[in-house]
Amino acid sequence: MVPHLVTALTGPINELEQRILDSMPAIERWFRLEWMEHTPPFYSSVDVRNAGYKLAPVDTNLFPDSWNILTPAMLPLAVQAAMASIEKICPEARNLLIVPENQTQSTSYLSNLAQLRRVFHMAGLNVRIGSISPDVKKSVAIALPDGESITLEPVVRTKGRIGVKDFDPCTILLNNDLSAGVPGILEDLHEQYLLPPLQAGWATRRKSVHSKCFEEVSKRFGKLIGVDHWLINPMFDKCAQVDFSTEAGVQDLTVRVDALLSKIRKKHKEYGIKEKPFVVVKADNSDPRMGVLTVRDAKDLESARLQVVRDGAAPSVGGSPLFDVLIQEGVLTCERVNDAVAEPVVYMMDRYVVGGFYRVHAQRKVDENLNAPGSSFVPLAFAESTHLPQPGIKPGASAPNRFYMYGVIGRLAMLAASYELEATDPDAEHYD
Repeated sequence: MVPHLVTALTGPINELEQRILDSMPAIERWFRLEWMEHTPPFYSSVDVRNAGYKLAPVDTNLFPDSWNILTPAMLPLAVQAAMASIEKICPEARNLLIVPENQTQSTSYLSNLAQLRRVFHMAGLNVRIGSISPDVKKSVAIALPDGESITLEPVVRTKGRIGVKDFDPCTILLNNDLSAGVPGILEDLHEQYLLPPLQAGWATRRKSVHSKCFEEVSKRFGKLIGVDHWLINPMFDKCAQVDFSTEAGVQDLTVRVDALLSKIRKKHKEYGIKEKPFVVVKADNSDPRMGVLTVRDAKDLESARLQVVRDGAAPSVGGSPLFDVLIQEGVLTCERVNDAVAEPVVYMMDRYVVGGFYRVHAQRKVDENLNAPGSSFVPLAFAESTHLPQPGIKPGASAPNRFYMYGVIGRLAMLAASYELEATDPDAEHYD
């Protein structure tokens, strides 16, 4: 079932949709050429916000979970994408080890692992799930609500390779974002492919670097189809070493928030947009202690500051923690599912869009983060033939056309992630 799209039916978003559909051959050729030069992340998911006047990615995840939410219709496409990707990386691959998050108690997360196991099993691989959590000391079978079960096994390292008992994989799929740092057991592996690479984890990755790469991609794409790249790109700034424990600690952040809000106001004036601009402030390294703050006015930062302190950004050794933060232009969502605020999330494997879902939150407003407790999900099946673009349909009237546009935005963010991973690759030679 495809949710009914409730969106703004006039204005730039429909012009953008029409421009993207009219430019489809040029767009697909452009992506093909880009993938000849750049390696896509192994898998990714992108949160997209459609404001009616702007369509932009607001978060790119290189260790996507929730594969279990995607419809059965997406499975064949995911399997094909997995086959294509593994064939490029390790054609003779026989065994694949999935390394999950250390905290795996959530039934939904375990169902996600079962779905990933299914995809790679159908792609022709033997699949086991190996935990690097110190709490997993022996194999444990866990029953899932749908009658399936998965077995978590402790990872062992021998001669510079990792695996589980009687299982030596050629490829290791990380479904662990390494936000707690890179464990030594994953470093310096001998002749094993680690997907994604270690620098994709939050121990290294920074949202501001991704934003910079996306800005570059959006400028080139805007030039390709003849649109202002601002229509697909959230403006951003970053602020280092913010101390939320004192008013003085957020002084530089206040100045930068004010400056970015002024830039957004100018764009709103240019396009005749009546909505009040806002920015989203979040930890550059995705530190969960900080949360996601919506700021409509620099003066709001005081209450935002108190929220961070209240939410337990606990004092570190030697005082309060210092956060490097991303300040991102806020993008409203005008999507609705059953009258609740929603945003599409696009799922990709290798260079292919394989599915997606709407994240829905009945208690949140159009300018708030929906990735929060209380959210629910309505699947989208990008893979069904009936969801291929339909030329000649009026913009805003065709779900398949809207989904194609979301897929294009998702792939642009994925391309930016590939630039990002190249720029941070410790083994690459970088030329200034």
